[in-house]
Amino acid sequence: MLKVIGAGFPRTGTSSMKAALERLGFGPCYHMFEILTNPEHADRWVKVTSGEPVDWDQVFDGYQSAQDWPASGFWREQAAAYPDAKVILTVRDPARWYVSIQNLFSMGPGRTMSMDPSTLPPAAAKIFEGMQKMQPVMSAIGEDAFGQGWTPMGGMPEEKVAIEAFERHKATVEASLPASRLLVFDVRQGWEPLCEFLDVEVPDEPFPHLNDSESLQRRMGELMEGKFPSSIEEVR
Repeated sequence: MLKVIGAGFPRTGTSSMKAALERLGFGPCYHMFEILTNPEHADRWVKVTSGEPVDWDQVFDGYQSAQDWPASGFWREQAAAYPDAKVILTVRDPARWYVSIQNLFSMGPGRTMSMDPSTLPPAAAKIFEGMQKMQPVMSAIGEDAFGQGWTPMGGMPEEKVAIEAFERHKATVEASLPASRLLVFDVRQGWEPLCEFLDVEVPDEPFPHLNDSESLQRRMGELMEGKFPSSIEEVR
């Protein structure tokens, strides 16, 4: 059962948030990372866009929190399914976010959906097959964010359109939830506002800052070779 729901777009510090939430006792935390390292998790998401009722307990079986797409693309449904869960909307400077997410789609999961798994080594093929299963889910999330007809293979829309979507998403989340249930959070703020919101003690250690574009590119290459990190802390 989720205790913390992520509502932020990718590349807003969601990997840092995953590590932080797990450090604070709200782990495991669901993240796109889970699908990359466990491609069979794609099967958990098939029903989400099928029109059938969704059992969110089954989707998030074994997890106490969530960040990043695909999870954050369905923050509304999760907020309704888990009325006692708190919601964190991660944000950052929109212009810097746009550059970062463009890099993500040029080297990350979006690229994997357009490749042929039969031409790859077995370990890499599993990742590609999982991401191809995710295509309808990711397209639905992207259309909700950026407009009808958007697909991961098409990459990001032009900067003006994307930033307008980013700001619109922020306004929608803020208008949909009471302030007592929502934290709008920039990971540069560190532990204090997060811990106050979650009513936990501040750890005596630096806030985690993970997954910059260069390290993501390196790790995606390793994943394609079948080198699976055991934890998000290894994705540096």
